[in-house]
Amino acid sequence: ENSCARCGAAALQGMAAHTEGMLRSPTFLVGTEKQRGILDEFQRRDQHFAEEYQKNKPLCFSARAYQKTHPGKMRNGHKDADATLASPMLLGVADGVSQLEEFGMDASELPNELLRSCEYLGMSQLIPDRPVNPQDGYRGPVSLLKEAYEETESLGSTTVLLAILDNSTKIHGKIHPMVAVLTIGDCELLMLRRLQGRNSHLQAVFHTEMQRIDGHVQTPLQLARVDERVDPEFDEELALEVIERGSAVHCVSAYEGDIIVLGSDGVFDNLFLDEVVDICNEALVPPRPGTFVPTQPALLSQIAKRIVEESHAKSRVGKGGLLPETPIGRGGKMDDTSVVVGEVVEWTQAHSEVWAQVRRQRQWKTMVTCGGMDSIACRACHKTIQDIDDDEVDLRRHHARDGPAHRHHQPQSTYDSEADDDRDRCVIV
Repeated sequence: ENSCARCGAAALQGMAAHTEGMLRSPTFLVGTEKQRGILDEFQRRDQHFAEEYQKNKPLCFSARAYQKTHPGKMRNGHKDADATLASPMLLGVADGVSQLEEFGMDASELPNELLRSCEYLGMSQLIPDRPVNPQDGYRGPVSLLKEAYEETESLGSTTVLLAILDNSTKIHGKIHPMVAVLTIGDCELLMLRRLQGRNSHLQAVFHTEMQRIDGHVQTPLQLARVDERVDPEFDEELALEVIERGSAVHCVSAYEGDIIVLGSDGVFDNLFLDEVVDICNEALVPPRPGTFVPTQPALLSQIAKRIVEESHAKSRVGKGGLLPETPIGRGGKMDDTSVVVGEVVEWTQAHSEVWAQVRRQRQWKTMVTCGGMDSIACRACHKTIQDIDDDEVDLRRHHARDGPAHRHHQPQSTYDSEADDDRDRCVIV
């Protein structure tokens, strides 16, 4: 019997070795006993992961953004056309097309208005435990972006990247938070996780790909609204079609402690993925054993700033008189550079209280500035969540207040201590 098994294995390996044109060997048959053993191993591994990360509780983002135009581009008089969004349920980057300045347009207006509109809708639909009318509920990232675009009026053209934290998904009756990622164009998202336990280093677990026409670095897929100065044939229905048919949508499981980096092409055309991972690991050293403690927002700000600075450094001559290597060749490119760095944390009562305060401030400001008009009618008057200091949500203090197990502190790092078709395209990662 053993002899037959060895002969069968040898025959299969021979097929793999002698088949011409094969890029990899054919799949081998796995015996019953070996499958039973590996299933037990998978079950133990999954149970350990679930016990450490899955707490059946709603999650949100704690995030910070940083953006800066490359000095070389600033010398030519270009205005920063990027926009960023860092709110509890929604992260975003939009990279406006600077060429429209040649037609007398402000290339930054549409990206900023679009992300403000996304934030307003996202926070209205996605805050945990907040009652929402079924017709106003979250229906996926494509529907959200379509509605947000239709609420905007600005002219322009932009790439878009959104990360949306959805706590409505349930598996076996338990909350299973998911991050829905939507991308149009060449901004990218990178998700990191401590796969070997909370005391291990961060590793990449998910990464989006750029959408570029013919693979050209200067022609990404775009979401636009232009007038006859740019394109007399422009039809807004085409923009909606770009959202519906052109956007790439992914759904990824979210766990407390996950790190999410969103960046414009100015980041990911200049930095390799492992360089971004290294920057995060240098700042976010593995914590001491104990219950998870959120990272202070000031540290997330430092990581975002360093990613931008390292991106710009790729266009400076290095040792030996050579420009550094980048994913698009030596020296990369000089561009608007924006990044959002977020951490997945538990949605707490402190978040609820702060967001209730933000909503009251927005409603009051709308009444004062807009003569009592309905809030949807005047997006320009809304403050963004980034205007609310993260000091108002002291995440460490809140965790310490919840119980003694939450009083562990992270070690010092090298940094200063500062339902529709959308979901049909989703997979669990």
